[in-house]
Amino acid sequence: MTETEFDIVVVGGGPAGATAAHDLASKGHSVLLLDRAGRIKPCGGAVPPRLLEDFDVPVSLLVAQARSARMVAPSGRAVDMPVGDTGYVGMVDRDVFDEWLRERAASAGAERRTGTFDHIERDSSNAPVVYYREDRWSDMKKIRTKLVIGADGARSAVARQNIEDADKMPCVFAYHEVIRSPEKTEEGFDGARCDVLYQGQLSPDFYAWIFPHGSTSSVGVGSAHKGFSLRGAVKEMREDFGLRQCETVRREGAPIPLKPLKKWDNGRDVIVAGDAAGVVAPASGEGIYYAMTGGRIVAEAAHEFVVSANPAVLKQARKRFMREHGKVFFILRMMQHFWYSSDKRRERFVDMCADKDVQQLTWQAYMNKRLVRAKPMAHIRIFLKDCAHLLGLKAVKG
Repeated sequence: MTETEFDIVVVGGGPAGATAAHDLASKGHSVLLLDRAGRIKPCGGAVPPRLLEDFDVPVSLLVAQARSARMVAPSGRAVDMPVGDTGYVGMVDRDVFDEWLRERAASAGAERRTGTFDHIERDSSNAPVVYYREDRWSDMKKIRTKLVIGADGARSAVARQNIEDADKMPCVFAYHEVIRSPEKTEEGFDGARCDVLYQGQLSPDFYAWIFPHGSTSSVGVGSAHKGFSLRGAVKEMREDFGLRQCETVRREGAPIPLKPLKKWDNGRDVIVAGDAAGVVAPASGEGIYYAMTGGRIVAEAAHEFVVSANPAVLKQARKRFMREHGKVFFILRMMQHFWYSSDKRRERFVDMCADKDVQQLTWQAYMNKRLVRAKPMAHIRIFLKDCAHLLGLKAVKG
């Protein structure tokens, strides 16, 4: 059995893990980035412009820039929400995007290895030792380290083995098909627009989507209901939008967490990030930006841990993330709990999306990744309209 030693071992090479590995290697730490081969997460691929700015990501990685979103109600009513003259929803292909992030981490000094995490033991000095296999037939390898960062997804093996109650994380299961798509179809597909469908037959508790990726599109759906046919819902959408004959590039499915874990570390030498920490926005399912933000915050805590050898600093990662984004997550979770519970409420939700105040503040919050406080009267109007919708009354006009 071979053994090597690193300051930090990052398990998982998605946006969170690759960002953490890059930041830590840039600070001069010896970092191993361990990632499974051939894994692409099912994801609509939407990223806000702020992600490119915060993480120095080139615009060339965007395969499309959607300028509008269409919300579709159970009745079929469609509400268009134009982003505005200066904004857009960036689209990335996860296979290319994630690999670029991993290569950037390697360029900063992180060592990349392909393998599947197995478990953690501790040696005579009480330091963690990571065990993994390059494939199912290979011998076990081990890596001695000071800290393990688990960024290995919503069903994180690192988290389940080391973080209390990590196995109880609630999830939605997502499935999508990446297809080669035309610019438009007579049935209503538009390659310049994101379509979000709030219809019970497509998802009884979440939503379905069609997101443009340039020459391809992501057609997907999410649901936590066991037995619900995700593939059947995607098939229905492809038929309804005139996409049935389009070539299918790949099919992918995976769980998406619905709520951040209460603990991100074991108080000792393990911390989690990204989906493993549960940092996917409720209601919208947006995860790339929050994964990279969480990865960076976890990397800063990891740096302090390696320098100080004080495990108490690890707890600051979750506190900082929730301080910056906890209010948004809370509001989105309440919104999902209420508005996605029935088609009657979904109909009202889409109706509310037609309001210009709602559209403006929604896009501002999406672009800036924080609650917008610049227009208090707009918030008051939205509150009154929201109450009217909740009570089933006619919407209050602003």
